[in-house]
Amino acid sequence: MSEIRAAMGRLQQAQKSSKGAAAYSRYINRPLGRPMAALAYVMGMTPTQVTLVSAAFTLTGVALIATLPPEIWSSILVSVLLVLGYALDSADGQLARLTGSGSLAGEWLDHFFDAIKLATIHLAVLVCWFRFFDLPDGWLLVPLVFAASANVFFFGIIAADFLRRVHRLQHPQAPAETPREAWRSGGLYSLAVIPTDYGFLCLVFAVLWWQPVFVVLYTALAVINVLMLLLAAMRWYRSIRGLAIHV
Repeated sequence: MSEIRAAMGRLQQAQKSSKGAAAYSRYINRPLGRPMAALAYVMGMTPTQVTLVSAAFTLTGVALIATLPPEIWSSILVSVLLVLGYALDSADGQLARLTGSGSLAGEWLDHFFDAIKLATIHLAVLVCWFRFFDLPDGWLLVPLVFAASANVFFFGIIAADFLRRVHRLQHPQAPAETPREAWRSGGLYSLAVIPTDYGFLCLVFAVLWWQPVFVVLYTALAVINVLMLLLAAMRWYRSIRGLAIHV
């Protein structure tokens, strides 16, 4: 236990920036992943091994959405698996920073499994609705639209981050962020973007068994995420275009 406490203390000094992080990821998921990272460190696990365990939890939860009839116990199980998978997704990065063992290959693997879960979780909802829910066929468009929105959102984030990194390498004298972007570090922003947080979606699956409530919540999240994607796309474009101004 003393080793875990010591690792936890070191982890508190090895946290990445909270800029742009939604409230669940910022205040719940990262603290939840911290003891997991400490335990993995004591057990001698590598960040890649933690990533694989995270993927196993997440993909098991996704598979259960599509295969099990929604009941209270199965819905809670799905939510728990997804929450643990997401916490472990944070733990692998924390472990990498703690041990100084981060690598481009590890970052790629992390993003690879992120892409898999985003490409499958909404399709699993589609299968669930088709098999187990009594809904008109038109409702099946909701998880399809949500799947498209989630994947485009993920690409936009990754592409914008990649281009900013390239710009910083080409122009190391340029400021790290523009004043317009700096406000995203605040707590108000993290609360405003909760509906786009994958961790919040994980919690919503706890009511998968309650069809009318889940359909309303899931559809509302889908609509909000599409609107947020449109706003984010304009912001990403302006921020990338504005990089040349600050060279």
